Amino acid sequence: MNHSPASDSKSEIPNPKSEMGLARSAGILGLGNVASRVIGLGRDTITSYFFGSTGALSAFIIASNVPTMIYDLLVGGMLSAALVPVFSAYTAQERRAELARIASTVLTLIACVMGLAVLLLEVFAVPIASLLGDFEDPALQRVLADCLRLIAPALLLFGLSGAVTGLLYALKRFSYTALSGAVFNLGIVIAAPLLARRIGVYALPLGIVAGSLMQLAVMAPGLRDLRLRPAIAWNHPAVRRILRLYVPIALGLIVTQFQLVIDRRWASAAGEQSVSWMRYATTLIQLPLGLVPTAVSLAALPSLSQHAAAGDWDGFRGIFARGLRLVLVLLIPATVGLWALAEPVIRLLFEHGVFTAADTAMTATALRFYLIGLMFAGVDFLLNYTFYARQDTRTPATVGVIAVGFYFVAALTLKGPLGFLGLVLADSVKQAGHAVMMTALLLGSLGRLRGQRILATGSRAIVAALAMGLVVWQLAGWLAGRAPAGFLGEATVVVVAAAFGGAFYILALRFLGVGEASDLLHALTARLGRLRPTRLALPPPPNPGGGTPPNVGGRGGLP
Repeated sequence: MNHSPASDSKSEIPNPKSEMGLARSAGILGLGNVASRVIGLGRDTITSYFFGSTGALSAFIIASNVPTMIYDLLVGGMLSAALVPVFSAYTAQERRAELARIASTVLTLIACVMGLAVLLLEVFAVPIASLLGDFEDPALQRVLADCLRLIAPALLLFGLSGAVTGLLYALKRFSYTALSGAVFNLGIVIAAPLLARRIGVYALPLGIVAGSLMQLAVMAPGLRDLRLRPAIAWNHPAVRRILRLYVPIALGLIVTQFQLVIDRRWASAAGEQSVSWMRYATTLIQLPLGLVPTAVSLAALPSLSQHAAAGDWDGFRGIFARGLRLVLVLLIPATVGLWALAEPVIRLLFEHGVFTAADTAMTATALRFYLIGLMFAGVDFLLNYTFYARQDTRTPATVGVIAVGFYFVAALTLKGPLGFLGLVLADSVKQAGHAVMMTALLLGSLGRLRGQRILATGSRAIVAALAMGLVVWQLAGWLAGRAPAGFLGEATVVVVAAAFGGAFYILALRFLGVGEASDLLHALTARLGRLRPTRLALPPPPNPGGGTPPNVGGRGGLP
């Protein structure tokens, strides 16, 4: 796609209404993600209470990755790279009947493919378990196979939810998708306390199946005005375009999923608790990723796609730059804050029941190794979507394959001396390599982002966050020596230190002249004042009826 760097001075002047529009859109998704992540933390807190970091839990975690990997391969990558860009071309009221026909065909195809995958998982659970896990204890391999069989039906529900999510994103009905993640996490929150003492770790896969069913049920009403039914319109240009856009993503995801299989196999061989420690650390990493870059990127994606379809590259650059500033302003302090409060947060959330102080220490170390790659992973969301919005799926897929190579080089070098922590650090190396390559390619294809204040905003956010981190570190240490023992004392340390750190950071931003955080807080406050669901107030496309309008990977609340 040919276009030139911005030369119009208008592109260099930020639009305050667009700034607030993107912040408001991200705020809506952020509120939903807050609910999802909070319930997700509750889910893992309950899991840690009943199962700690046992080998049985590690076996379940490996099993739970299988439907997620298949979903990512067959639907998740398609959602952001193909479904939203193509569906968005048919969202005008006069084209809704055609949209329903296209969506019905996609849903039918997904149901058939996912149904076959469920059958294969049920039949070949034992050999698949042997491939995925490398536990010394044969009993843990049997637990892994049994969990695979129990969790397999969720795969069909994941697939249907992914297609529905794509439709809702294209229609900008984010309220339904925001709720779905929280509802999904309720599955384990309900199932674990009820069933853990009766059937042990098998309560968890049953909870995932229940949660995936509730997730789909919550989103379905958002499509009440579309007449969806089984259909096979394989020759429709939109269906062919979806498949064409998805092929490069699928090829890249095959390599990525291979890396994940090897990573979990190496981790299980490094010790039966390693996978569990990595999972708890990943849960905390996913919290800021879900609240910040995912929300901002999903809010920006439809408008990025519409500007790209209309050839408005000044507007395209403006939307991307606003999203990137929001990500930097919010994710940088989250990274520093999590580093400073790693042990207190893990102790508060997980160190209960059979989860021990030694588990806290190992999980905190893994968390800090993951945090090295957090900023790169967050920025990568937006970088990928700028290419997806221009219906270029080959570039992100190619870069993803190269980044997996970085992982294997780092993992093979580090897993010997560092054990499972070498695998964690290798993942951060992969995230960094991917983000650097995508940034270089974006600037080469889109042109420099002149006048968008990205470097100034990022550098000021770093200064404010580092100062905040030092204050939080000292305050948490001071409080730990004075707070009462037990849950109340642990909560006091985390809540007071985090609240003080947040206030300190906001004041520092205002002192340094950075306004994006205030914009987002204002948008969130305004949204809370409206109780009815509304469509997102994104900047309108410059030519709504012209060309092919646009397009997270996102999993709609999957674990």
